[in-house]
Amino acid sequence: MRNRWLSKTIGEVCDVINGGTPKTGVAAYWDGPHQWIAPAEMGKRSSPYVSRTHRTITEDGLRNSSARLLPPHSVILSCRAPIGHLVINTEPMATNQGCKGLVPAESIDDKFLYYYLTSIVELLNDLGSGATFKELSGGKLKEVSIPVPPLSEQKRIVRILDEAVNGIASAKAYSENNLRNARAIFDSHLTSRFTERGPGWKEVHLSEICEVKDGTHDSPRYVTDGVPFVTQKNIRDEGLSFEKLKLISTDDHDNYYRRSNVRQGDILISMIGANRGMACIVDDSRIFSIKNVGLVKESSALDQRFLLYFLKSPQAASYVRAASKGGAQEFLGLTELRRFPIPVAPLPQQRSIACEFDSLRNETQRLESIYQRKLAALDALKKSLLNEAFTGQL
Repeated sequence: MRNRWLSKTIGEVCDVINGGTPKTGVAAYWDGPHQWIAPAEMGKRSSPYVSRTHRTITEDGLRNSSARLLPPHSVILSCRAPIGHLVINTEPMATNQGCKGLVPAESIDDKFLYYYLTSIVELLNDLGSGATFKELSGGKLKEVSIPVPPLSEQKRIVRILDEAVNGIASAKAYSENNLRNARAIFDSHLTSRFTERGPGWKEVHLSEICEVKDGTHDSPRYVTDGVPFVTQKNIRDEGLSFEKLKLISTDDHDNYYRRSNVRQGDILISMIGANRGMACIVDDSRIFSIKNVGLVKESSALDQRFLLYFLKSPQAASYVRAASKGGAQEFLGLTELRRFPIPVAPLPQQRSIACEFDSLRNETQRLESIYQRKLAALDALKKSLLNEAFTGQL
């Protein structure tokens, strides 16, 4: 730090104020004149500043809870679920108990405090404790050290950071837009290829051209040494994942495998949950059992890559949504999976189309990799810039 900078603690330069939530079942406590914010809303904000919140509370809500109004230009920090969301209120505002309000002394610029806390989110997370989820206590937060330059120096640093951070945000938005465009081009090509069908094409139910099964719906006892047990969570857009697999006994596996004998080259389709309809080709020779997953066996009349690309198309996704059942966790039943309407081209054309999509997919993934690296580099640049700012290097 520079010579004229002081080292203080958060507790020395800020009043740290806890939040609270009025009883949600009492209508008289809600929809009043006072702004009230929680971590979930803070995480969706694109600007550091907030003047209006999704929920508001009444004067009775304030009096009958531990919520307190923070003065404008306080810095609000989420201290659990997760630790590290930050906003600056421009109007008087209360928070729920998952937040701490930091009211800076006159010697601290609110935006300087905001940027400093942004730069030490990892430290704040490390200071959190708890079994179910981490929480940063007010006591621990007050002990966190903060460099305190003269106020004029703080404002100079804020001006530099504002300009740099805005530039980084613009560059990130540009890269994120290019990333979305790369994916959209691929999806658009899928749509047009399977919509503009040529001579010799026909449409059939999936079970008319392939053997279609599903995995078990039982919940077996898991073991520490056994056979991999693949569920819908292991079906990813980029392929079959063996991460975080649970294992089942050989006896359970033998019982399930008689129902759904997965082989390398088969297609697996998630049948339940948010990723239902997601499909991948089994590109691994290991033996495993499946649960809540559809199984499409290889067929001499259908190129598996052609089928896979169709299953990734918007048309296929539309069928999955329409055919799904259930409430909180929707699912695609085996009957509906077997009735999946599949466009089928002559086999040589299927192979040609699959090769065409392979090339386009490779190019799309190359572009996605470039933009992902750019986004990672921009995040690293912002982190480095914040570090320089608070070690006196700007």
